[in-house]
Amino acid sequence: MINRIKSEWFFNGKRDILSGIVVALALIPEAICFSIIAGVDPMVGLYASFCIILVTAFIGGRPAMISAATGAMALLMVNLVKNHGVEFLFAATILTGFIQVIFGFFKIDKLMKFIPRPVMMGFVNALAILIFTAQLPHLIGISTETYIFAGVTLMIVYIMPRYFRSIPAPLIAIVLLTAVSMSLNLNLKTVGDLGSITRSLPVFAIPNVNFSVETIRIIFPYSLALSFIGILETLLTASIVDEETKTASNKTKETFAQGIANVVAGFFGGMAGCAMIGQSVINVKNGGRGRLSSLTAGLTLIFLILILGNVVVQIPMAILVGIMIMVSVGTFNWESFAYLTKAPKGDAAVMLVTVALVVATHDLSKGVLAGVILSAMIFASKISDIKVTEIEDGDNVFFEVEGQLFFASVDKFLDAFDYHEEKKDILIDFSKSHVWDDSAVGAIDKVVSKYRDNNRVVIKNLNCSSSKLVHSLTAHEHLKPELVQD
Repeated sequence: MINRIKSEWFFNGKRDILSGIVVALALIPEAICFSIIAGVDPMVGLYASFCIILVTAFIGGRPAMISAATGAMALLMVNLVKNHGVEFLFAATILTGFIQVIFGFFKIDKLMKFIPRPVMMGFVNALAILIFTAQLPHLIGISTETYIFAGVTLMIVYIMPRYFRSIPAPLIAIVLLTAVSMSLNLNLKTVGDLGSITRSLPVFAIPNVNFSVETIRIIFPYSLALSFIGILETLLTASIVDEETKTASNKTKETFAQGIANVVAGFFGGMAGCAMIGQSVINVKNGGRGRLSSLTAGLTLIFLILILGNVVVQIPMAILVGIMIMVSVGTFNWESFAYLTKAPKGDAAVMLVTVALVVATHDLSKGVLAGVILSAMIFASKISDIKVTEIEDGDNVFFEVEGQLFFASVDKFLDAFDYHEEKKDILIDFSKSHVWDDSAVGAIDKVVSKYRDNNRVVIKNLNCSSSKLVHSLTAHEHLKPELVQD
């Protein structure tokens, strides 16, 4: 027990603490921005980040990964908050957590292997586009100073990391430009114009909603989408941290942890969250390896809220817009343009469909689901090309089958046979084929039954699993083909 605590918490103490402080400093502007995207008070994102980081620090399956309020989740909350209010968001966050706990129980993390790379690329690119477009209302048509501050922020965030990495560039931009704005009294909208920041700890409270079937009907679609996207982004981030640290993680445990963290966040006035790719990479790059780095980030975050809350409300929105534009630029996979010209047309189409559907619907889950279905259809089409070669040898007719026999290839398989042969032995060789499903067995049944009246039919060289499937699913005993092996 003591050795496990040391190996997870205190083996990298100094670097974990320093890295956690850097993460917290960089997290504040992002949590505020994500709250604004969702249309809620900035404290909702900050409280969520504090709760989620602390919970996952203790029970998560991927040490050094940072989970908090995120843009992917915030985008899904916009309509719920707009149409029903923030209390419904808290209820949806709690339900999201329970759904994710169920996901963990059924080990949904094992399904990640079925999400193709083009879908993941489309998912990331669509997320970047939506984050960018969400900034435009806070940028366009406000004032000249807004454009100037947003532009200067972009320059700081882009140029500063090349020369100075000790303090995150977004934090430098916020501190420097907020000081300029406060001293010059410029015409800029601030965070305080959107909602106040309370210098207090989050308080436990049950969401003020009617606990009824109607409430469940309203929040369930949002919670299901939040659960899916949250786990998707979390598992992707966990894999990235695995690669960066050359260590393994328990993704089922992480799924449970994300669920419990969201339940806690909902009861303490927070929005649903998940793992953050950017913050997790910042943590790892700065030397964070253990749970202490995540715990330090959470404690530092709430310390900054309590001490500097009055300053945070004076941060100009233009600065946050500039930061989020850089987040979107950094999130977008610019290599995907070259990918479109080099990848197979089917993969390129999957990525484009995923992006287009997500951007059109503002629903990441729909885009990912459509991309997975389209990928499956393209894959099925590719492997459904089956070839049947006919060879006559005296009183025998050989048919050599090449390819995968399943529901998508049975029509071509059936059309390949000449059913007018008489008084000849029909030998169908499956040594270069595999029988996959009931549709395939049904097709073999049809071939056998059509030949059976005038010919002896022999099925040759079925592999073991194909042979078992044919025997178990053949519709009528008298139609069971004669099976032989060379």
